[in-house]
Amino acid sequence: MTKRLLLLAVVVLGSFRSAAGADVAPALRADGVEVVGLTASDMDRSVDFFSKVLTFEKVSDVEVAGDAYEHLQGVFGLRMRVVRMKLGEEQIELTEYLAPRGRSIPEDSRSNDRWFQHVAIIVSDMDKAYRRLREWKVQHASTGPQRLPDWNKNAGGIEAFYFKDPDGHALEILQFPKDKGLPKWHRGTASLFLGIDHTAIAVADTEASLRFYRDVLGLVVAGGAENYGTEQEHLNNVFGARLRITALRGAIGPGIELLEYLAPRDGRPYPSDLKANDVAFWQTTLTAPDVEAAAKALFATRVFFVSPGAVTLPNSSLGFAQGLLVRDPDGHAVRLVRR
Repeated sequence: MTKRLLLLAVVVLGSFRSAAGADVAPALRADGVEVVGLTASDMDRSVDFFSKVLTFEKVSDVEVAGDAYEHLQGVFGLRMRVVRMKLGEEQIELTEYLAPRGRSIPEDSRSNDRWFQHVAIIVSDMDKAYRRLREWKVQHASTGPQRLPDWNKNAGGIEAFYFKDPDGHALEILQFPKDKGLPKWHRGTASLFLGIDHTAIAVADTEASLRFYRDVLGLVVAGGAENYGTEQEHLNNVFGARLRITALRGAIGPGIELLEYLAPRDGRPYPSDLKANDVAFWQTTLTAPDVEAAAKALFATRVFFVSPGAVTLPNSSLGFAQGLLVRDPDGHAVRLVRR
């Protein structure tokens, strides 16, 4: 995202447009992304990976069980260990379901399958970061780091590389050129891994996703591009890849990037039976000032609910007092919480 697009996003925070083009107020106004979560099969292994390889720091480590958590996550009889880890100003949330155990990520998963999600970790030096990942023998998802071509006005000069964590979750390291990205990614620093810029999700229809993330949740479109060519193919490891990419942001936290594959259009849909204890499961947590009001607004828009509505937790051990879990038009899990 260019600085010009960032300024535009700030200017239009109070103004939203429906798919038809008319100015509308969002059904609710989420503050932004607080944390991006993923399910881990072995917590200690995942914590070691994110801390030792990517220099995340552990923020909290709790174990919870009970009716409230079962209803929030849609998993009966659960006992889960939840670890939050921080890199720069952003956090990830790792959840291991001690009971019941879920399924592993399908080995043939591809970047255009609609259960695909990743977090983009910003680095200060792509060559050094890639060498570090090679030293730790990470699994490649891209063939190697790719520099997007200069003809692509909104993405030219960005360097990126996809890889996988020990469970097979897709991750990305990304370096912005000087004229792109948030100003904080260009501050002088001795750190190699700086923070999380966004989480990216594969979608079938950008306009349908915008009606949810923009018109219902109140996020702002902050930029976009259409990416194709050999660099994009080798980055995503999808032959013939042509993507419509749309960046959304709230007032706080990382952005959400919509990845619509214009070609090839053979990505598989989000499995209808994928649950929070399955390792392929991700959830993006946004904060909202009033979760009860958010539930009413979401029920009115006929969004698919995982939780039965707003769920009040017995304490704030997870970092929030009340939450709800819904699915976006493609099935990606979105959790709204009140601290």
